[in-house]
Amino acid sequence: MDYPDESVARRVERSLRPEIGDIEGDRTTARLAREGATLCVTVAADDLVALRAGCNTWLTLSSVAEAASQD
Repeated sequence: MDYPDESVARRVERSLRPEIGDIEGDRTTARLAREGATLCVTVAADDLVALRAGCNTWLTLSSVAEAASQD
């Protein structure tokens, strides 16, 4: 995800970071990385159903974090 500036990406990252490892199931894992204003969430899954669910979860969480971080 690309943000207008690094501070927004940092706020979203800080919001999501505690969730890494806490919401993963038996079939999915997620990693979070940020470089400047770009935030990358990598979701790995055992099957397509789990991948879809994992991606939906992280996209929803990032949307909430983005909305909460707006000035």
